[in-house]
Amino acid sequence: MAKPVILIVDDEPQVLSAVERDLRRHYRGDYRIVRAGSGQEALEATRQLKLREEPLALMVADQRMPGMTGTEFLVEAKRLYPDARKVLLTAYADTEAAIASINAIGLDYYLQKPWDPPEQRLYPVLDDLIGRWTASTSPKFDGIRVAGTQWSPSSHRVKDFLSRNRIPYKWLDIERDDSARALVEGVSKDGARIPVVFFPDGTALIEPESRELAVQVGLLTQASQPLYDVVIIGGGPAGLAAAVYGSSEGMKIAMVEREATGGQAGMSSMIENYLGFPKGVSGADLAERATIQARRFGTEILTGVEVKGIRIEDPYRIVVLSDGSEVTTKAVMIATGMTVRKLNVPGIERLTGAGVYYGAAVTEAMNYRAKPVLVIGGANSAGQGAVFLARFASKVTLVVRRAWLDQSKYLRDQIAAMPNLEVRFKSEVAEAAGTGRLEAAVLKNTETGALETVPASAMFIFIGAVPHSEFVAGLVERTPEGFIVTGPDLFAEGKHPRTWTAKRDPFLLETSVPGIFAAGDVRFGTISRIASAVGQGGMVISFAEEYLKTV
Repeated sequence: MAKPVILIVDDEPQVLSAVERDLRRHYRGDYRIVRAGSGQEALEATRQLKLREEPLALMVADQRMPGMTGTEFLVEAKRLYPDARKVLLTAYADTEAAIASINAIGLDYYLQKPWDPPEQRLYPVLDDLIGRWTASTSPKFDGIRVAGTQWSPSSHRVKDFLSRNRIPYKWLDIERDDSARALVEGVSKDGARIPVVFFPDGTALIEPESRELAVQVGLLTQASQPLYDVVIIGGGPAGLAAAVYGSSEGMKIAMVEREATGGQAGMSSMIENYLGFPKGVSGADLAERATIQARRFGTEILTGVEVKGIRIEDPYRIVVLSDGSEVTTKAVMIATGMTVRKLNVPGIERLTGAGVYYGAAVTEAMNYRAKPVLVIGGANSAGQGAVFLARFASKVTLVVRRAWLDQSKYLRDQIAAMPNLEVRFKSEVAEAAGTGRLEAAVLKNTETGALETVPASAMFIFIGAVPHSEFVAGLVERTPEGFIVTGPDLFAEGKHPRTWTAKRDPFLLETSVPGIFAAGDVRFGTISRIASAVGQGGMVISFAEEYLKTV
């Protein structure tokens, strides 16, 4: 940990050198002394310290400085370091200014010049102030900080990206923390663009896109090899299973994941029916374990980029990415899963990220402690989210269109046992209401048509999804709903599909283009269970090994 800083500022070089000399003689072993020759210079130094999140223990400022007085500097610096101790250097005639500073900014002490001898008139005072600062200061957080507002959609997007990629960060709400607001205003004009992401090295990103953020936090965004055996598109359970099995067999594997490994399963607050975890496992924990395992065997995971298409140049398949780069491979596995279905009612789009969320219960739950929230949906993911949120919210209302819950029995039992969890059957959202953030929702009874407005600080939507396969439209056979057709389902009247060029029949999980496979929820006829996706991921690797023998 860096030494705490003592900052001194005086426009008279001789006085500044004398203060620095005395402070270094007594404090240099435990503190770093930073000097400045004007209030503006000192303020900029303070901003730089805050950007690097260096601890500032004490500020010693001369009162009589042109351009910015010592009091004026301390007023501004206090916004950045409210807990730092503040000392004013004064002449005899400045006593009234010093007393005014005590009232205005909570000045800790004022010292009249000269202070000789320092052993009697300087060190005892500063020792006491620094001792009190040390006793009341928490250990420094030496990591990424995200500064924004709770109701900012872009702030939510950045927090969600970091959380789902298991990257620790500290959240700074500029509406509640003056020092955070001052920090943002130092790099983002008037604080108009948020969030601002601050890094330990002092750099900052303003309202970053996912790829930009991925690069800065050290995630891989570009392939390192000219040719791979298999490129896996999608980092959910199917993709991760294929990565682990393929890499462990010595294959060169690259995985492309536009957001974070784990997919829909990674957003589940608790999975209680997955083999081998009798007490359950969170989706994030399961995803992290599998990701570490895949990387350990050598899988390259590209994050923050999206696949825009696949080009066939036999015997190779060229995967085209959203940043314009291309990845060459011998075989492809499509495991992109499902894209969440949007709720199309008035107010939803406007408030998405500002109280309305698709999934994201784990990321946002703590912000809604002791507040009423809604969960929309009747399947397992909605039930898991509702049970998790009920640990924090004052009340959770689960809104279900049908007259029953399409959930596992263990979830139905948990929901029934939650005293603050109410299920509203035969109901749907008709409107989301609020100014700048969600404040209420209008619920409609699907049987009677009756409308009711209920208070809600947040709405978490789990209403199903559609297959994420648009990037291969026209390349491989798909159902009208967008599911990718594989294996025996490709045969029509006993004939191969028109795009099939091999002299053999397609493998069980192979698409209508040889060497392109599909697994998981994006595949037609799959069973939507994590265990099924994992099994299919392993099967694809077996079929890919057979395919690679022919190319």
